[in-house]
Amino acid sequence: MGPVNDAANHTAESVPGPRSAEQAGDADHPKGNRLYPRVTSFRARRGAISPSQEAAWERMWPVIGRDVSDDPLDADAWFGRSAPLIIEIGCGTGTATSAMAQAEPEFNLIGIEVYRPGLAQLVQRVERENIGNIRLLRGDAVDVLEHMIAPESLTGVRVFFPDPWPKARHHKRRLLQPETVTLIANRLRPGGVLHVATDHADYAEWIAAVGAGESQLIGMNETTGGDPEAYREKAPIGFERPITKFESKGLRAGSAISEFIWGKIES
Repeated sequence: MGPVNDAANHTAESVPGPRSAEQAGDADHPKGNRLYPRVTSFRARRGAISPSQEAAWERMWPVIGRDVSDDPLDADAWFGRSAPLIIEIGCGTGTATSAMAQAEPEFNLIGIEVYRPGLAQLVQRVERENIGNIRLLRGDAVDVLEHMIAPESLTGVRVFFPDPWPKARHHKRRLLQPETVTLIANRLRPGGVLHVATDHADYAEWIAAVGAGESQLIGMNETTGGDPEAYREKAPIGFERPITKFESKGLRAGSAISEFIWGKIES
């Protein structure tokens, strides 16, 4: 896949986060603090929704979107078909999400995001381009994984450019904590793939250490100590991903991209 746009660099435009207490119950947050149930891995961000996006939201969200809840997810019923399920954590405005969904029609793809203006852009794109294999969950990804996703039900989990929270005092806010990676591994089916990318060197070291410490996972590319050619053909999802606008800008500026691909060990 080539460059597509702006989907997922959470250090820039697509990073949502908690609001103040008086804002938490407004119309943009119908479930109040349930969208932000813990110390979160995302930043506060405001944004406008155009009238056309709002209209697409009204038409499409009841069909393709849900808020985080305690109800276990029946993905086959929601998509209207049985297909391998991939989750993308932090889909942002979703240009890369839509590109991957269209390139991989054999998969059901769920994007998780809390930033409603970003989701509204993706909802409008799904309607405009008639993308049938995308569904969206609005809420904290850890909450979704804990309460809505069954163990060993995911073929893939993608986390592209999560916020690095570079200050040491904020490291507890990083999404990829050891307990979160353990949770992701639990939700992957045997042989399922966790694919992470970051452009932040310190976070890359953090991610490498956390992934190496997870006993359910084995490295599938050079960065994780594996041989990609040994796994590429038999892996259930592809290793390619779109290059976002933000990544292209970083590459031009000399940023290094660290790519991590792990597979869940098959017993």
